[in-house]
Parts: sequence; C-alpha cells; structure tokens
Amino acid sequence: MDTASRDELLAEAVDLRTRGEAEQARERLVALADRHPQDAEVAYQTAWTHDALGLEAEAVAYYERALAGTDLSARDRLGALVGLGSTFRILGRYEEAVGTLRGGLVEFPDDGALRTFLAMALFNTEQHDEAMRILLELLATTSDDPGVRAYRRAIGHYAKDLREVVQQAP
Repeated sequence: MDTASRDELLAEAVDLRTRGEAEQARERLVALADRHPQDAEVAYQTAWTHDALGLEAEAVAYYERALAGTDLSARDRLGALVGLGSTFRILGRYEEAVGTLRGGLVEFPDDGALRTFLAMALFNTEQHDEAMRILLELLATTSDDPGVRAYRRAIGHYAKDLREVVQQAP
C-alpha cells in the first residue's frame, strides 16, 4: 500500500468518525492499523475512535502504540496523552492515569486538559489536596468569570494550602 493510499484511507476514516459514523471508522482504522503497525498517527486515530465508541479498554493498546512512535504532531501527541490518561482513569487504573498525565505535563506544562484530568485522577487516588490545588490554580489563571477574576490573587494564594488558618489574637 503506498503512502497516498494510506493517507486517503486515514482521511476517509477520520471523516466517517467526524460525521458520526464511528463504527464504520473503527472498522477501517483497525484494518489500517493492522497494515501499518508502526504508524503512530494511524494508532492515535484508531484509539480516539475506540474511545468515541466507549471501547476504552480496546483504545489503550492503540494509545500506547501511538505514544511509542515518533511521527505524531505535537497536537496529536498531546491528544494521545490526554486520551490515554483519561482512559486509564475511567478504567479504574488510577495510578497509571496519574503517571501518564504527569508525564504529559512534563512535555506540555501549560495544558489545561492535562491538568484537569490529572486532578481527577489524583482525586481517585485520594490525593485531594493536590487535586484541589491544581484545579484552583487552573481556575485562577484561566477563568473569564468576573467574580473569579476579582479574587484571582486570593484563589491562587489559597490554592497553595487550603488548610491554612490564620491564628487570631485573643
């Protein structure tokens, strides 16, 4: 199969998923992934389609294959890290989710989706303080809500230690 055929088949499958025909897309992508087992982009699109169908357990191997490759664009690599971390979390594989999402933040330290899914995974591992810190910092730095903006500095300060209590003089 030549590159043009691979590119055309991949584009058609992604278009099917985009149009809501995810099962047809999945069938085509699985066949394409079998023909191109080292192709990270095909693996990523196959994983994404499995996720879209609620087939998270089947998506994991494709996400892992995509992330092991070297030919993903930065945007797709970010998507694969978020996808795999989120998938691990929804499967109850919380420690793997935390590890994947923390690793993603090494590469993409400012990504709000990675931070959000990490906070959820941390909550699932009972690391509530860190989960709240991450979410409050994200809220303080990204919200356009006027009330949040008005208290941005205080929210950022308290995010560092929600347990802080100021001692009152008697």
